[in-house]
Amino acid sequence: MTTPALADTADPGARADELRSDIDAILEDAALEGATSGVVVTDADSGEELYSAEGDTSLLPASNMKTFATAAALQTLGPDHTFTTEAVVEDDAAVGEVPGLYLVGGGDPTLSADDLDAMAADVAAAGITSVGEVFADDTWFDDRRLVDDWWPEDEPFAYSAQISALTVAHGDRYDTGVTEVTVAAAGDGEAVSVDPGAAEGYVEVDNQAVTGPAGGEDTLAIDRPVDTNTIVVTGSLPADAEPSVQLRTVDEPAGMAGQVFVRALEENGVEVEGDVAQGEVPEGWDEPHTVAENTSMSLEEILVPLMKFSNNGHTEMLVKSIGRETADEGSWEAGLVGVEEALRELGVDTSDLVLNDGSGLSRTDRITADSMVDLLTRVQDAPWYEGWHDSLPVAGDSDPFVGGTLASRMDGTAADGVAQAKTGTMSGVSALSGYVQGPDGSEVHFSIVNNDHAGAAPLHVQDAIVVRLAEYLGNQAPEGTTSLRGEPAMSGELECSWELTC
Repeated sequence: MTTPALADTADPGARADELRSDIDAILEDAALEGATSGVVVTDADSGEELYSAEGDTSLLPASNMKTFATAAALQTLGPDHTFTTEAVVEDDAAVGEVPGLYLVGGGDPTLSADDLDAMAADVAAAGITSVGEVFADDTWFDDRRLVDDWWPEDEPFAYSAQISALTVAHGDRYDTGVTEVTVAAAGDGEAVSVDPGAAEGYVEVDNQAVTGPAGGEDTLAIDRPVDTNTIVVTGSLPADAEPSVQLRTVDEPAGMAGQVFVRALEENGVEVEGDVAQGEVPEGWDEPHTVAENTSMSLEEILVPLMKFSNNGHTEMLVKSIGRETADEGSWEAGLVGVEEALRELGVDTSDLVLNDGSGLSRTDRITADSMVDLLTRVQDAPWYEGWHDSLPVAGDSDPFVGGTLASRMDGTAADGVAQAKTGTMSGVSALSGYVQGPDGSEVHFSIVNNDHAGAAPLHVQDAIVVRLAEYLGNQAPEGTTSLRGEPAMSGELECSWELTC
C-alpha cells in the first residue's frame, strides 16, 4: 500500500505525480476488468488537471445526470421557486352544494396527504358542504407518464413512478406516485392480510399469498403488473415474520391524489356524492375561484431529499416544470431543451451531453467525465451554488438527510465529512462526482464514471480514489480509525436509496 502523500510533506509536482500513480493503481482493480472508466480530477484554485483518463469518452451517467438537471432547474426557476396546488370551483359565490370541484396540480413533488387534508379543511371553511364530483386536474404537465426507454420491469418500483403534475408524496423522503403496501402474516396456511395504504379504494388487490410455517422461507413478492392498477401479492410469508412494508407505484398518480383528497373532504365534513375523475378545469368557466391552495417548500429545500436520496420522480417533475417555464409546455421535449439552454447560460459545454431524461434512468443519456467536472466548476459562480452544493450527499455522515446515499461510504477514512458528491448506480453503470475539501481550504473537483463492469458496482474503487484525493489535500482518517482505502464498502445494481438500504 502506498503511503499517503499529505499536502505539506512534498513539493506540488512530486505530490501530483504520486497522486496520478496511485489512481492508476486503484483503477487496476479486478472489478473493472472489461469496463470503461472516465476519471477526471482538477484543482479548484488553479484549474490544473491533476488526473485524466478517458475524460472525453461518452458514457452512461446513471444518477449523475441529476447534477445537470437540478443545476438547470435552479438557474431557470430560481432557488425560491415554489409549486402551488389549488382546489377550484366555478365562481366565488359557490357555497353549500357545488356541482364540481377541481384539484389542480402545479407540479409539486412534495404534496402530502397532510397538505391535502389542510386544503380540505379550507374548502369546508369556505362554506362548501357537499360536492357533486371531484376532478383531478394534472394538465399542468402533458400526459406522457414514463420515458420511452425506461425498463418496463422497473415500473412497480418507486424509482420508476409515473410522472404527473398532481401526485401525492409519501414519507419524509417524499416519494411520489407510490403507495405503502403492508403485508402481514396470519395463521399457518391462511391468506396473508394486505393493506394498500393511501391507495385504498384506488387500486385493486389480488392477494394470492399465504402464511407459511414459523421459521419457513419468505418468498413474498409484491408486484404491480404493467398497464394495470392492481397490486398482486404472491408467495409465502412465515407466520412469525414481521409485516413486510414496501412502496409500489400506482397507475395515474393524479387519480390517487384525487381519491386521497376526497377522503380528506369527507373527514372534514364535506360530502362527496360522485366518483373521482380526471379532467381539466373547463375553459367555459367565467371566473374560476380558488377555495383552497397549498404552496410547497422552496426549490432549494426540495433539492435536499431529491439529491440525498437520488429521487427520479422529483427530477423529472423539475424537467417538465422547466419546460412549462420556458416554453409554456410541461413536457420532456420542452424541458430538456430548457435544461440545455440553462446549462449553456452557466457556461457549461453541452456538446458532449445527450439528454433523454433528467434523472439518468434512461440508457440513452450520455455525459463525459470532462463535462461533469465542467459543470462542477461552472456552478460555483452561480448565486444559488451554496444550496445546490449542500444538497449533495456527504461521505460518512450517518444522518440520512446529510449523508444520503453516501451515509455509509468512506466513514472512518480521510474522506469522512470532507467529500460531497452525487452517486449513480444501475446495472452495468456506476458514477461518483463532486468535491473534496482540504483542511487549509483547498479543493478538488472529480468525476468517476464506470460503465460495462461485470457484477456489482465498483463502489470500493470510487471510494478508494476519493479517499486518496482527501489524503492528497492533507486530510487524515479520524484518530483511532484505520483507512479503508481499497476495501469494498457496499455494492449493488441500484442506488441504495432505491433499494431502501440507506
